[in-house]
Amino acid sequence: MPRLRRRPAGEPDALPAHLHPLLRRVYAARGLRTADELDLSPARLLPPQGLLGVERAAELLEQAIADRRRICIAGDYDADGATATAVAVLGLRALGAATVDYVVPDRFTMGYGLSPALVERARALDAELLVTVDNGIASHAGVAAANDAGLQVIVTDHHLPPAELPAAAAIVNPNQPGCGFASKHLAGVGVMFYLLLALRARLRLQGVFLRRAEPNLAELLDLVALGTVADLVRLDHNNRILVEQGLSRMRDGRLRPGLAALLAAAGRQAQRLTAADLGFALAPRLNAAGRLEDMRIGIQCLLAEDLAGAVPLAQRLDALNRERRELQTQMCESAVERLAPGDSRVGVCVHDAGWHEGVIGLVASRLRERLHRPVIAFAPATQPELLKGSGRSIPGLHLRDVLADIDAGRSGLIERFGGHAMAAGLTLAAAQLPAFADAFDAACRARLNPSTLEAVLDSDGELAGAELSLEAALALEQGGPWGQGFPEPLFDGVFEILDTRPVGGQGQHLRYRLRTGAGQMLTAIHFNGAEQAASSPAAHLAYRLTVNRFQGSEAAELTVVERWPCNRR
Repeated sequence: MPRLRRRPAGEPDALPAHLHPLLRRVYAARGLRTADELDLSPARLLPPQGLLGVERAAELLEQAIADRRRICIAGDYDADGATATAVAVLGLRALGAATVDYVVPDRFTMGYGLSPALVERARALDAELLVTVDNGIASHAGVAAANDAGLQVIVTDHHLPPAELPAAAAIVNPNQPGCGFASKHLAGVGVMFYLLLALRARLRLQGVFLRRAEPNLAELLDLVALGTVADLVRLDHNNRILVEQGLSRMRDGRLRPGLAALLAAAGRQAQRLTAADLGFALAPRLNAAGRLEDMRIGIQCLLAEDLAGAVPLAQRLDALNRERRELQTQMCESAVERLAPGDSRVGVCVHDAGWHEGVIGLVASRLRERLHRPVIAFAPATQPELLKGSGRSIPGLHLRDVLADIDAGRSGLIERFGGHAMAAGLTLAAAQLPAFADAFDAACRARLNPSTLEAVLDSDGELAGAELSLEAALALEQGGPWGQGFPEPLFDGVFEILDTRPVGGQGQHLRYRLRTGAGQMLTAIHFNGAEQAASSPAAHLAYRLTVNRFQGSEAAELTVVERWPCNRR
């Protein structure tokens, strides 16, 4: 059970007085100090010129458009890669490219990134210029294969670079050495969007739009918002602008037909869309294609020109997502059974010969949440005698750096690896799994402070009286976007539980009727809270203040995140 920790108070008086007092308090606790930091208008976006390599990449694209060369986008099989591919195709076509195709690697036979095999797929489309999105920064072999075949390569990526960069004609990545771009947290879709902004500026200077209408690239922001939220990048000020602008367009009904169809499949309405809806309703359905089948289904949905074309694809994605959920449940139950009671490992590895490679990242994520330990889940790879691993980390442990430590100390143990601080993947020989599991545990122990192994919930404090109101709940809802690095408000307090009722298909959720110490009556929902059901008349709850909408009415409601026993008299 996690330990509760109160966030340090900020300086709410420095923020605009027109904000709801609770929202000012929450913003201040997240380090906001000025009204400028609250301005999420497009004018506040960082200029693309700050990205190292973006001018060279824009120049190459400008020349390719002028020469009517065939451009091919080399995408990826997750939601960030899919949205980045769609943004690249739509944006380049709008900017005048005669032919823009795309290729996406098969997760199970080709693996991640620009490989020689993916280059061959691009060559089959007669590509002359290859643009990677959300990958490529470590694709030395793929870039070399493209160069040998006479294809120019522009790499757009956001992943951490290796010591040596690939020999691409241009590289755009805010995390590459020497790049002074202030926001290091752009998702892959954000990097591609910025390249399009730079290309449009270049074409504008050349007078191209004196002869034809200038495209409005803001029309791509719905896709940018989805990819940014889905990839769990930090919502710094720049990313919050991208997400808020995309959400605003979607709420106004200005969204791609594919996204409208996905929303309908998820049972969500665009008018009140939040970042959480993108992360928990749209992203899983899009990701399901890459996990179980072929991400081209997802990209086709995003590129669909009308609802008639988008709806069948969205329904297929929804069906794949249901299949993914069933697989995930089975695999997670199997993984829990494999945990030895009292196992003292800090770095945890789990494996099953029957697991599906496309779902192991979700298994690792669920186990990480349960154990509060870094976890890597392994499944058989398509290649004989190899395993694919997908890992998730905890705050304070950079997972990719751990894999780099192991690779440096035990050369040849890992076939290949890559990733971020919180998520990473690798391939290794099946026979090496026991040795790797020991090395992973040792490397995690070496890097982790024991105090970080205790799960912690950060609370914005207690609410009382007028703060537990619909007005406050609406202010928090509208105060987003909330997400990674800019967390949704969480509060805690002691409540008297007047009634507990199981809800959901299997009674796995609980609905509470609560009373505060001051006598205020409230309702609450505790998703998957049945395991914590207790007869205690009082409880200490960690909760979010949300809006319950039902049959046209609105009311404040608590969404319980954690429950602790409390002997209140």
